[in-house]
Amino acid sequence: MYKGVLVDKGLLESDPHFAQGCSFCHKGNEESQNKEAAHKGLMKRPSDDLETCAGCHEEIAASYKNSLHYTSAGQRHGVMGRFSEGELRIFDVKIFEKSCRSCHASCGDCHVKSPAIGGVSTGLLKGHRFVKKDEGKTCALCHGGRVYPEFTGEYGGVPDVHYQKGMACADCHSKGEFHGVGGPYTSRRDVKGRPACIGCHPAGQEKSKKAKTAHTMHAGKASCTSCHSSGNYRNCYNCHEGKGATSKPGFILGRNPRNKDIVTTLRLVPTVRGTFEEMGIKMENFDRLPNYWDAYPHNIKKRTERTRSCTLCHSERKGFLTKEDLIKDGSKANEELLVVPKSLTK
Repeated sequence: MYKGVLVDKGLLESDPHFAQGCSFCHKGNEESQNKEAAHKGLMKRPSDDLETCAGCHEEIAASYKNSLHYTSAGQRHGVMGRFSEGELRIFDVKIFEKSCRSCHASCGDCHVKSPAIGGVSTGLLKGHRFVKKDEGKTCALCHGGRVYPEFTGEYGGVPDVHYQKGMACADCHSKGEFHGVGGPYTSRRDVKGRPACIGCHPAGQEKSKKAKTAHTMHAGKASCTSCHSSGNYRNCYNCHEGKGATSKPGFILGRNPRNKDIVTTLRLVPTVRGTFEEMGIKMENFDRLPNYWDAYPHNIKKRTERTRSCTLCHSERKGFLTKEDLIKDGSKANEELLVVPKSLTK
């Protein structure tokens, strides 16, 4: 084992990535016996420049340069509707490139060394071996604030049924989602062929009459997670206010802001009017977008309290967003998401 760089000598001979030496990716001068001279021009993160990987993986690199993992464009697109044109220019220069883009992921962040989250990294995935996938060290770190601990049950709930069955992230999410398929994306909803419940559980193949009836009655009216989310999931309450981050468990139902005919699970995005004031952005179009957005909690169960009892929604109206629940100083558009389910009594 070479001290400090954690590269097993046998790996140099067996892994094709090392066939042309360390300098092929990291640059520097590997012929020099002097440390300073050897490290002159060294690239610590070679895959930040996709041309490094493109030398051998041209097609993947060409697609990845437009992927959301690489561009972080989803974060920009999610908030830009609140800005005037002038404010968007300020946001792009002062905030997006210096803050949001810190979530940018290079090829090496998934295949060699885990990404640094909050300045913390678990280091090389497997002694500098190039790893096809290791979801617990890559997906879990970037998506560990909400999705992954919900999926595994580490957030205080029960694990997602798919996790209990031994499934992992890549069993539903294809490499096309990770690498992109060529065209530029503004958000993950642009991705064609995204995972959908009906992809594995098509309507009409229910095993019981009760399930078939419930699905038929709610088709086009409620999302799958509205009934099959097993319970509370994480919602953030001040992470976009410049005051750190505080999260609380919750379960929120309301109209889907992208299709108000459908009731779905919502997650709070607590951007308030003063979020970017220090940068000269007042968000002139703040009320154009809501603070609650359609969410897909990864804590799915076949049977939940909602699948067992219609009264929970239609009589008790448990979990439905109300005017009293709305975030303080939030957008006026939030009120458009309020819905009162129909009563069971005629």
